[in-house]
Amino acid sequence: QVQLVESGEGLVQPGGSLRLSCAASEFSLDYYHIGWFRRAPGKEREGVSCINARDREAIPTYAPSVKGRFTMSRDNAKNTVYLQMNNLTPGDAGLYFCALDRVYAVRPCAFTESMYDHWGQGTQVDVSS
Repeated sequence: QVQLVESGEGLVQPGGSLRLSCAASEFSLDYYHIGWFRRAPGKEREGVSCINARDREAIPTYAPSVKGRFTMSRDNAKNTVYLQMNNLTPGDAGLYFCALDRVYAVRPCAFTESMYDHWGQGTQVDVSS
């Protein structure tokens, strides 16, 4: 059974940094696009970043609101993906999820939630002074 476990939650001051991790068990990440999503209080869940499957040189896609501040990476050998978040603002606060999109055809990752088959339970990020 696919299991995704996010970690790295925390409370930071504006301008601070956090690194989130998403570890997958019982299967290989090689065949999955991976996405990070977040849901802020009172808002819809939104895509933050995603990265293509099996592409060692993959350049992640980022939402405009986080581009230049967040960095997504994957370590397939460890079956883990990361989201390094720098210069955090209160607008970045929320519950962060990683998700997997099983890829059967050549296409890029996207922020369309319905494309993602497996979701973690989320890890909380709070940004406050």
